[in-house]
Amino acid sequence: MTGLIDAATGNEHLHAHVFLGANHDENARRTLWVVLLTALMMTVEIVAGYLTGSMALLADGFHMATHAGALGVAAAAYAYARRYAHDPRFSFGTGKVGDLAGFASALVLGVVALGIGVESIRRLFEPITVAFGEATIIAAIGLAVNVASVFLLSGGPHHHHEHGHGDHGHGHGHGHGHDNNMRSAYFHVLADALTSVLAIVALLSGRFLGLTWLDPIMGIVGAVVIGRWSWSLMRDTAKVLLDQTDEDVAAEVRDELGRQGDVAITDLHVWRIGPAAHAAIVSVTTAAALNPDDLLERLRPVHELKHITVEIRTK
Repeated sequence: MTGLIDAATGNEHLHAHVFLGANHDENARRTLWVVLLTALMMTVEIVAGYLTGSMALLADGFHMATHAGALGVAAAAYAYARRYAHDPRFSFGTGKVGDLAGFASALVLGVVALGIGVESIRRLFEPITVAFGEATIIAAIGLAVNVASVFLLSGGPHHHHEHGHGDHGHGHGHGHGHDNNMRSAYFHVLADALTSVLAIVALLSGRFLGLTWLDPIMGIVGAVVIGRWSWSLMRDTAKVLLDQTDEDVAAEVRDELGRQGDVAITDLHVWRIGPAAHAAIVSVTTAAALNPDDLLERLRPVHELKHITVEIRTK
């Protein structure tokens, strides 16, 4: 005998699928402030880079320009996710909009890294005159703005809140988790800070030690580091967008359901649906007189699960 127990079988069973991060609105405000700071500073650095001839400063300015755009995408993602959080067209809510924005930001980071690397190599073989003093001052101001941005995007206190609905085989909760949209914004400003530091080192070395070749070398170093960040962010956000199974959470589900030895899992899907939420679809066979509430109770210790659908097949 087969019995499929699911929540959304009638109007009385409909429920919200809001799986935004606990600090969603706060993160949105922080990101907007950083967009404004970054846009202002990138304008100053690009103009100063052209006037002084510094590749390190110019690279930092264009780097910040692309980051201003990417951070704008992050801010828009927060607004979009909040606006359509209750839209029934999104089967599992808008919790993954941030991951989509994070993936786009990772692509931008990769393009920026490639562009900086290519231009730095060209400048290594075709050096130009650099106004080291003026460029250093601008780079220092840029670093100060970047540090302020990093501070704005640094996490505050985290809270966790959860509630559940045992009826009809569904469990729900809401909690705090890892926000890839905020992570992408943080990586962008951190990369800006890195390129500012490298620019200052290169400019000071060129001015006082005569090591003019260090300017494009620092550009290459920055490109490599930023490229690694880009790959890391792209890899992690792609896992979420492609609904890759979270093996750690899946292992917890297997442990909790199999602890009493009276059920056999025949199908299991566990994936992330938001910064604070994972979903699970579980199919089991059993000879015991179990109902969906029994299985939901067993899964209560798996705090990552906020949306659970169970299927019970009796032997």
